[in-house]
Amino acid sequence: MIARALNHVSFPVRDLERSLRFYRDLLGLVPIPRPDFGFPGAWLAAGDAQVHLIEVTDDVPVGSPPPSLNPLAGHTAFAVRDYAAAVAALEAAGVEILPTSEQMGQLWLKDPDGHVIELIATR
Repeated sequence: MIARALNHVSFPVRDLERSLRFYRDLLGLVPIPRPDFGFPGAWLAAGDAQVHLIEVTDDVPVGSPPPSLNPLAGHTAFAVRDYAAAVAALEAAGVEILPTSEQMGQLWLKDPDGHVIELIATR
């Protein structure tokens, strides 16, 4: 096998600070050093993998996320320790979620740019 592990996932974002409030402040990912590439962005640690936020302007074609919260759409999943606590925190923050049940331990939400994110409880 050539691919051994997930290194990072990247998201094009329109407002870096807004995305940092979501990924860093709400989801709890940890900022890590990022080289100066000459354009705005941020790197965050998510366990052994990373999330790279790349700020783009409206004239840069980067594709479109799905128009609605849809778990069948391409998405990135993050593990959470406590499903009920995750649901409570997201609801308190006013984030639309598509929950399953504590037994299934999965829920979906969209980031500020519409990318579908899954949170799944580790067992």
